[in-house]
Amino acid sequence: MEESVKAKSLHKKSKREGYMIFLYALPTIIFVFIFSYLPLRGWIYSIYNYQPGLPISECEFVGMKYFTKLFSNPVMRMNLFNSLRNTFAMVGLGILTSPLPMIFAIFLSEMRSKGFKKFVQTVTTMPHFISWIIMYSLVFSMLNVNNGFVNTLLVQMGVIEEPVNFLASQKHVWITMKGYELWKELGWSAIVYLAAIAGIDQELYEAAMVDGANRLQRIWHITVPGMIETFFVLLIMSLGNFLNTGMEQYYVFQNAMNKDYIQVLDLYVYNIGIGNGQISYATAIGIMKSLVAVIMFGFVNWLSKTVRGYSMF
Repeated sequence: MEESVKAKSLHKKSKREGYMIFLYALPTIIFVFIFSYLPLRGWIYSIYNYQPGLPISECEFVGMKYFTKLFSNPVMRMNLFNSLRNTFAMVGLGILTSPLPMIFAIFLSEMRSKGFKKFVQTVTTMPHFISWIIMYSLVFSMLNVNNGFVNTLLVQMGVIEEPVNFLASQKHVWITMKGYELWKELGWSAIVYLAAIAGIDQELYEAAMVDGANRLQRIWHITVPGMIETFFVLLIMSLGNFLNTGMEQYYVFQNAMNKDYIQVLDLYVYNIGIGNGQISYATAIGIMKSLVAVIMFGFVNWLSKTVRGYSMF
């Protein structure tokens, strides 16, 4: 009888805790529903010849016209492929540089001076909270061909004879864009790895020191293995968002000279939809991009489960 009462009490307690957890998660669920699921209603524009200002019921139904247009029109196909090339290049550079936040977090964790560590972390994290417009203003003040201090310094030092228009150059556009992104996000991206390092049992380091392991050996055999799971989870999520590079950075840095190399898929959708007014066609591109992203995420998740025995879901 007592066991039955205890079981009922535990069941009620577990049920109450479940309700509390649900209430904690409810704001996030509502946020995701409003900003991620409700906008999917706009996908209906892809099967209509939508004209801004007209209700959808008065627009011409065109079916799969804009989906076939993605590959049937030579000009559109070339622009789409160029945008995909730029997107794949930026994502590829992102994958190659993905270990940098983890390495930076290790450097921060190994700093002896707490004050200097906080200073470096603050300075490197702060750019994350600055908009890309402000970041462009900073870059423009440094690299401006007329009075940018980088050009001025290089000319005065005799490194170059005439100022170089870095912002309007077609050379190394992908690398410079990735460099700006690292400048803005490196410190912020390292935070999750710092949390992973904080979760490593300190007794492991003490035992390693007793066994005579030096600092590099402790990093390689304790810190890195303790962070590797976090690294792979973030890598899987980034591969799932393979085509989602965003457009804010590329929008503020684009110009007539570098447009062919800076226009990623998200920026192409914006330019087609908002810039040229082809909202239905831009919606069709966005749908195809979302479907490819879902397929990529599923594939990477399956690959992780097959190779490592660990998956996101």
